This record gives sequence, C-alpha cells and structure tokens, in this order.
Amino acid sequence: VQLVESGGGLVQPGGSLRLSCAVSGSFFSIGTMGWYRQVPGKQRELVAAITIGGTTNYADSVKGRFTISRDNAKNTVYLLMNSLKPEDTAVYYCNAIIRGIDYWGKGTLVTVSS
Repeated sequence: VQLVESGGGLVQPGGSLRLSCAVSGSFFSIGTMGWYRQVPGKQRELVAAITIGGTTNYADSVKGRFTISRDNAKNTVYLLMNSLKPEDTAVYYCNAIIRGIDYWGKGTLVTVSS
C-alpha cells in the first residue's frame, strides 16, 4: 500500500491550498482517512479525519477553515485549507487505515508566509 501526497507549497497568510493523497495497492476498501501535521520539535497532530461513511472530525484550530473530503472510487482524500495562518506551517501527512493497519504518506510541506 502506498500513499502519495501532493499540493503543498508556499502560500501567503489568508491564502488557500488543496492537498491530495492518492492511495494505491492491493486492498478491498479503505477505512478512516486523515491528515496529520508536524512541526520540528513537536508531536504529530491530527488535523482532520473522515470515515468511509463521510463522518468528519477536525482539530479545533482548523474548524471552519479546513475541509476534508474523499473520493472512494479514486481512493483519494483531500484537504482544502482556507484562511491559512503562519501557524499552519508544517509537514502534512496523509493517513489511511486498511484492515486495522495505519499507513502513512511521506508528507508534503506547507509554508504560510508573506
């Protein structure tokens, strides 16, 4: 199973980015999918998650600004990030749970700076 993130980059405060994560490999279905982020010296933290049925969960710090979605036919999860702040700067990691096992992408860097 492989997870490949895309869509990171440099954006000004107040701007938007959309991250994508495509999951490939041999499996029947994907359970919960999510996005985490990590800055140097801190633990990786949950940003948002979405179940196979579409139920979502967000960190308080991103509620109202970020939207997670998934396309089950494409085995892809998205994270739309609006009103970005400098404190959103981090490496963002995609996560997928398949048959009870956590799989991770390699991460994509998001930098919010003027």
